[in-house]
Amino acid sequence: MAVIGVVCEYNPFHRGHLLHLERCRAALGEESTVLCVMSGDFVQRGEAALHDKFARAEAACRCGADLVVELPLPWCLASAEGFARGAVSLLAALGASHLGFGSESGEIEPLRELARALREPGLTEEIKLLLAEDPSLSFAAAREKAARSRLGDAARLLRSPNDILAVEYLKAAEELAPKLEPLPILRVGAGHDRAREGKGPCSASELRKRIRAGESVAGEIPAEAEAVYRREREAGRELADPGALEIALLSRLRMLGREAFRALPDAGDGLGDRLWRAAQEENGLEEILSAAKSKRYALSRLRRTVLCAALGLRSGERRELPPYARVLAFDGRGRELLRGLDESCPVPVLTKPAQVRKLSPRCEELFSLGAAAHDLYVLGRPARDRRTPGEDWRRGPWIQTE
Repeated sequence: MAVIGVVCEYNPFHRGHLLHLERCRAALGEESTVLCVMSGDFVQRGEAALHDKFARAEAACRCGADLVVELPLPWCLASAEGFARGAVSLLAALGASHLGFGSESGEIEPLRELARALREPGLTEEIKLLLAEDPSLSFAAAREKAARSRLGDAARLLRSPNDILAVEYLKAAEELAPKLEPLPILRVGAGHDRAREGKGPCSASELRKRIRAGESVAGEIPAEAEAVYRREREAGRELADPGALEIALLSRLRMLGREAFRALPDAGDGLGDRLWRAAQEENGLEEILSAAKSKRYALSRLRRTVLCAALGLRSGERRELPPYARVLAFDGRGRELLRGLDESCPVPVLTKPAQVRKLSPRCEELFSLGAAAHDLYVLGRPARDRRTPGEDWRRGPWIQTE
């Protein structure tokens, strides 16, 4: 029976995500199991999620996912390449047979061709030369230019957010899980970070804006997921104000020295120094980002690096692959998948937080890093009585019993 692996953030889960899961199952059979590796409380775009990882995992399971596990923090805040490697490694470890992903092109062969080209050592060297020759060139532009010299117009796919991630998934799968079969699903509706034009699903970014503005999102979020989000909103746990964590983050940034900024992931090429200086001089997070911005650094990279600084991540955290899988939610099919994992599973599977204390010091250190990040995350909740620390050590997975 097929196990469909999905890499996700579900911030929030909307009808485009529902359509994606339905089409994955339609392609491989309704009895297929859907296994999701999902970002935690902080997401790859470099910001706090609208709802915490527990609520988002529950919403996903109520809407068609069977098992949701957490992608540990260092890989949540990585570039597309690091994000994909961490997630694909967990999907493979937990028995995924297929990798289902959204794609603007929906064409697997051009994506595979790009993935192979980007793994060539010669292309990496060409990118480095292009960046050295033109300091104003961004990494993304240099990579597309180098790929175009080999593949021609196929390199245009590197301009589409879902296809960029698709290429990274394929690169990771070729290296870590060659038997993982790709399952591209054509994306419909609004593009990533774009407003909707037509009748298709809204993008998650548009929905976040509408929710934060207090506007209706009726019909855009499946009823099962909306019930979870409504509960979180009424309980004072929804982070509707994107600035709610600003003071907490600023206080951490101002306590760090120059060397700490230099030791951050992806802070080479002088970025660590730029961010340290900005943190010492500017009044807010947006001002820090603006002061450090240049053509070389994408805003998403800056946001991730700032979060890495505030959350205590250091360079080298992602040198290895995620060493465990923490379960956030599952239903009946998910339970069967978990039961089918035996001693040959290459990573331990945590269904209770305390189990990590029986693992290696590295596993406990990594879990503690995520738990501390959750403690910071809850400080942004509107309700003061929902900001109690230590929640990550007390919460087990949500289990569907209906």
